[in-house]
Amino acid sequence: MIMGSAAQGVSCPDALVGRLVERGVQVIRFDHRDTGQSSVVDFDAHPYTIGDMARDCLAVLDGHGLGSAHVAGCSMGGMIAQWLGVHARDRVRSLTVMSSSPMGHDLRPVWARAKAGEPADPDDLPPPSPEFLAHLAAGLPPGVESDVALFRVFNGAVRPFDEPAARAMLELALSRATDPAAAANHDRAGWREAPDLLAPLSSITAPTSIVHGDQDPVFPLGHGEALAAAIPGAVLHIVSGMGHVMTSPGLPEEVADLIRL
Repeated sequence: MIMGSAAQGVSCPDALVGRLVERGVQVIRFDHRDTGQSSVVDFDAHPYTIGDMARDCLAVLDGHGLGSAHVAGCSMGGMIAQWLGVHARDRVRSLTVMSSSPMGHDLRPVWARAKAGEPADPDDLPPPSPEFLAHLAAGLPPGVESDVALFRVFNGAVRPFDEPAARAMLELALSRATDPAAAANHDRAGWREAPDLLAPLSSITAPTSIVHGDQDPVFPLGHGEALAAAIPGAVLHIVSGMGHVMTSPGLPEEVADLIRL
């Protein structure tokens, strides 16, 4: 399981892990660099990219003595998973990309036009929701309360938001972080251009599933549809009422059942 930007392994719900274990697999969760109990990096001295974070995933597999694994990634973790599917095909048994967007697609112009209230370019992937952009513009101070507010936006308005579970996870993440501020480096890494991100997704050979909510405020459904169109044989699972995270009762189990094994 590869989690998203600034997210620790504990952001992968226990209920999802339990459901996957019931399906007969072992599950690896881990902290990205600059999150949780993993290494903290001086980004200015040693800037890194999504490709470097993907190589971290390979190091995790190596550390467990695994030649290959079923790979599932959420949000930025889904972009990392795509990188593995393209550049480390022999290590990927199957690929599940959740709540994500095609790697290497520069979304900065899309976000800039949306923030400025300008009309979208017809060729753009859809911009984030007004609610998500308003949260970013509010500039709330860092901390659990701000994170809970963000996850409420991530959840969307259709399915109920399990605030106690989200708060407990976010408090746990804060308590176990070596340097909570370092996670912001992921935003810098995510926007760094690199040639390896431009490799065609059509070169992915692993059996692939795309899992995407129809209420995603960060990467609206068009992003998942673009992924499914770009990866040969990919199956698109649209999850009704799902936003960008799995913070609604029963949703982690529902998503676990859609992960490709």
